[in-house]
Amino acid sequence: MFSPSVLVLLRQRMIFTRAAAHGVSMSKPTILIFAPREEPPETITALEGLGCELVFGERAWQLPRATHEEAVVEAARNAVALMGTSIRHTPISRRIMQASQRLRIVAKYTVGVDDVDTEAATELGVMVCHAPTESNCFGVAETTIAFMLSLLKKVAERDADVRAGKWRTADNFAYYVGSRASDGFPGQTIGLVGLGRIGTRVAQLLAPWRARIIAYDPYVPPSHFLTHGVTPVDYQTLLRESDVVSFHVVLTRETRYMFGEAELKLMKPHAIVLNTARGKVIDENALARAIAEGRIRGAAIDAFEEEPLPMDSPLRKLGERVLLSPHSASYTEGGELRQGVAWATRSVVTALKGGIPDNIYNREVIPRWKERFGGASATLA
Repeated sequence: MFSPSVLVLLRQRMIFTRAAAHGVSMSKPTILIFAPREEPPETITALEGLGCELVFGERAWQLPRATHEEAVVEAARNAVALMGTSIRHTPISRRIMQASQRLRIVAKYTVGVDDVDTEAATELGVMVCHAPTESNCFGVAETTIAFMLSLLKKVAERDADVRAGKWRTADNFAYYVGSRASDGFPGQTIGLVGLGRIGTRVAQLLAPWRARIIAYDPYVPPSHFLTHGVTPVDYQTLLRESDVVSFHVVLTRETRYMFGEAELKLMKPHAIVLNTARGKVIDENALARAIAEGRIRGAAIDAFEEEPLPMDSPLRKLGERVLLSPHSASYTEGGELRQGVAWATRSVVTALKGGIPDNIYNREVIPRWKERFGGASATLA
C-alpha cells in the first residue's frame, strides 16, 4: 500500500498529467509508470529532469482477477517510456506498446518480464529492460535454501510433533544433505533447473555442504558449470536422479508447464520440488495429486499459477507436506524493489538520451532500435 504522502503526490501528478492531455505542455514526452511502487524523490527528479511528463498508473491495474488494458492503452498514448513493477493481470501487450509510435523502452523494476510481450516488443523495436539486482536474485536463492532445509529437516513436522505431545517419533527422521567421508554416505543430489543468476547463487551457497549438484540449462556454457562445481545433465536425467528439484527459469513458451504429470513419473518417491520461479512453470494440480498419492514426498512453492492462491487450491489440502509462500522469496528488509527502481530509472534515462542500457532482456532488438532512433535524444532537457 502507498503511504498518505505518496498518495497525495500521485494524485497531484495525475491531475497535472490530465491537464496536459487537454492541451497543456503537449510538447513534453511522456513516461508512463504503469505499476508504481513508491518511487523515491531521486527517481522523480531524474525523470522530470529530462523534461518529461510523468503519468502514474492506477492502483487497480495491479490487482488480481481483473484486466485494464483499455485504460493502460489510453495512458500509454505518445509515451516514450513505460516503467513499473509487475502487472501480470494487465500485462504490457502488443496493443499497449503500439499505442505510441514514440515508445523506446519498457523498464521493469523486477527480474521477471513474463508480464511483457517481449516478442512483440522486439518486432516493434522496443527495448525491454529488467532488474536482476543482487537483493532480488540472491534473496530468492536464500529462500530456496531455506525451503530445501525446512523440508529435508522436517522442521514443520517436528514442530507439530512437539506441540502435540510427541517426542522423537521414528517416522520423523530427517535427511542429511551433504556427502560424508567417514562412512561413504553420498548425500542428497540437488537438481537445479536453470543455472542463471539465481541457480548459480544456490550452487554457491550449497558448495560447503559437499552435496552433489546437477543442473539442466542448455543456454549456459560448459565452463560455467565447471567453475561452480555443477554437473550438467539433460532434463530427464535431472528428474530421475535428483532428491531435490529446484526451478530457476524465466517463464517463456519453452518453460511454460515444463513440469507436469510426465515429469513427475520420472522422479524418486522421496524427492521434493521447489519453485521460486514462476507459477506457470509447474502444473499445480498434477503436483498436488502426486504428493497426495505419495509419488513424491513434498514441495515448497513461492509462485503460483493464479495469485493470490485460490482458497480451493488442492495445494492447501496437503498440510505439512507443502510449504506455501506468497510470492515473496525476494522480499527482504532493506531490499525489495528500491534497487530495481533505481536501475529501471537509469535505463530509461539512458534510452531517452539515445544510449543503450546495460540490462536489456531482448538484446536482439538492438539493431532494430538503432534503426528507429539512431542515437537521437527523446528528451527536452
